[in-house]
Amino acid sequence: MLSRDDVFEKLKGYLEDMFEVPPEKVTPEARLFEDLDLDSIDAVDLVVKLQELTGRKFKPEEFKSVRTVGDVLDRVQDLLAA
Repeated sequence: MLSRDDVFEKLKGYLEDMFEVPPEKVTPEARLFEDLDLDSIDAVDLVVKLQELTGRKFKPEEFKSVRTVGDVLDRVQDLLAA
């Protein structure tokens, strides 16, 4: 199973490749919309990439409360553990 660190490294790569977010800005405390300048379309694209990474289908509502990179990691870990 993917560790939290594995998911974090992949997420950092996705944010850099897909949205040109500098890797040093990607911290667990970083807010997706305010700090990393993602919008709702970007968030959907990111969920699609996370689905590919994990091989799991996520419901969009499972990510509605996500605000920070750490929240994304928590959700992915919860879904992988389920």
